[in-house]
Amino acid sequence: MTVTVDVAALRIAERIASTIDPVFAMIDDWRTRLEASLAAMPEPSAASFDPVVAELVGEPLERAGSLITGAGFVAAPGYLADAPWHLEWWLSGANTFGTGAGLRRLDAVSDPDSEQFRDYTGLEWWRVPARTGTRHLTGPYVDYLCTDDYTVTITVPVAVGGTMVGLVGTDLYVASLERELLPVLRESGHPCTLVNASGRIVTSTDPRRATGALLRLDGLAEALAPLREREGAASAESAELPGGAIVVPCGDTSLALVFEA
Repeated sequence: MTVTVDVAALRIAERIASTIDPVFAMIDDWRTRLEASLAAMPEPSAASFDPVVAELVGEPLERAGSLITGAGFVAAPGYLADAPWHLEWWLSGANTFGTGAGLRRLDAVSDPDSEQFRDYTGLEWWRVPARTGTRHLTGPYVDYLCTDDYTVTITVPVAVGGTMVGLVGTDLYVASLERELLPVLRESGHPCTLVNASGRIVTSTDPRRATGALLRLDGLAEALAPLREREGAASAESAELPGGAIVVPCGDTSLALVFEA
């Protein structure tokens, strides 16, 4: 069915995509560089690979105006010779998680016998890319591992010889996204809500719609199904809900704009 979409809604969706696209491009570049580095290592180890990751993500994390608050590499269990479970994850000075200030490495528990250990392969930001082999946007969710606040995490598989050996990705505070995106949403003068592929609210011009809550509108789950199935493919089409709202995909971000005329 052809859906007539308000020009303002299309423009907003495009601007949302353009805000996040540079982060996607950066992560894709990191993946390419890390895959090349790992492929050149006879026996990849945390000792040899961690400095490569730190050098790659450090400057972007500390760049003025950066949206990202954490970034790094998470290894597939058993891949690194000297670290069966390993997160080489760095936090920016804007990240308020844990102790310390400025750019710093996340102090993650990597001993499976410890009570504080957490198997990251069961978390969405690992589980979905491992299944699909493609980039995934997780959230918004409260990230108790790296930010302790509402967060969006973007991860993409890193592969060597056709086998996934880990993930590279980044965290963005939802509050930072809101500062960038709310003025854009408000420009149309219509109620606008940005949701992920599961219908969870990222931000909204309606203060009653809380970040992280499910947006409950008739037909929304069905309208978002193509985003979930195609992992945010740009070919997903706009859809009209029974109540008249229009759902517009925001490029290949796996986010969608719910525009209520």
